[in-house]
Amino acid sequence: MTKIDLFGLFAEEIATAVAPYGLEKYRGRQIAEWLYQRFVRNFDDMTNLSRATREVLAAHFILGRVELQAAQHAGNGQTDKFLLALGDGLAVETVLMRHNYGNSVCVSSQVGCGMGCSFCASTINGLVRNLTAGEMLAQVLFCCQQLGDTNRPDSIVIMGSGEPLANYEQVLRFIRLCHENYCLNLSYRAVTLSTAGVVPGIDRLAAEGLPVTLAISLHAPNDALRSKLMPINDRYPLAALLAAADRYATQTGRRVTYEYILIAGVNDRDENARELAALLRGRLANVNLIPINSVVESGLLRPEAPRMEQFLSVLRANHVNATIRREMGSDIKAACGQLRHAVLLGDGPESN
Repeated sequence: MTKIDLFGLFAEEIATAVAPYGLEKYRGRQIAEWLYQRFVRNFDDMTNLSRATREVLAAHFILGRVELQAAQHAGNGQTDKFLLALGDGLAVETVLMRHNYGNSVCVSSQVGCGMGCSFCASTINGLVRNLTAGEMLAQVLFCCQQLGDTNRPDSIVIMGSGEPLANYEQVLRFIRLCHENYCLNLSYRAVTLSTAGVVPGIDRLAAEGLPVTLAISLHAPNDALRSKLMPINDRYPLAALLAAADRYATQTGRRVTYEYILIAGVNDRDENARELAALLRGRLANVNLIPINSVVESGLLRPEAPRMEQFLSVLRANHVNATIRREMGSDIKAACGQLRHAVLLGDGPESN
């Protein structure tokens, strides 16, 4: 008989799962607290459960987790990137960032990615499969253990490998699970979800009524250029995407973040900045300018610092709220998919 994995279940679901074996309903919350707050990996460590209860649990259930496969650490000690092996042997990337205002974990939502963006390493080998909510939570709890005594992230960004809105049910389940007080007790406002622009998913998320921050990967100020960089634009062009973002801002009252990767000679000219300003002026929005982490296969390079500052100044002169993202892991190639791709090629770092 296949054992049921309790990791990734809500307390009520755990209670339902263990009830047929004679366990009281309140055991669901006890077990959840051991899993999500104390990080136990086996039932023997659940010391407020009787030995008989622990034996019953071990006989019928398992506790799925992730295992470290490889790691990279930024020289300044602020960013760690982990390649974490899943139960089926596949692996995903997770990034832990230590800011002066708190700790943040960047979570992957899929193994690989099917979006086909030309600048991203995640999509080089295509989409393999969706992650479960438990597999996403396991990434966060692995990072919690790295933090030691300060073992709770202040924020979570679903910006790792994969398109979150293409794995909608499990991503939403993950967000809700993180919010539970027996889990991370994380405010919905501390969660940012980044999408390449899946318009139906944006509208669906808006209807949930959760004050999650929406980040949209824009990366170009017109349809022709965006379609070259991001094939999803052919399905959901800028007019439809921006209309969905406006609906999200109206329904949630949350300012939308527009991510714009700066690529030398491609989308970093003054005319691009003016076009972007015209597109976003008057919207409830922030623009996050991101120097590209160069991917060898793409041949795309980052602009020089003066060019990026000039792009920023044009946006601000046109009354668009914008910043250049402070880089946390450029020396370890912390962009999505780069570590996993290197390991797949046999060129990655050893686990450490």
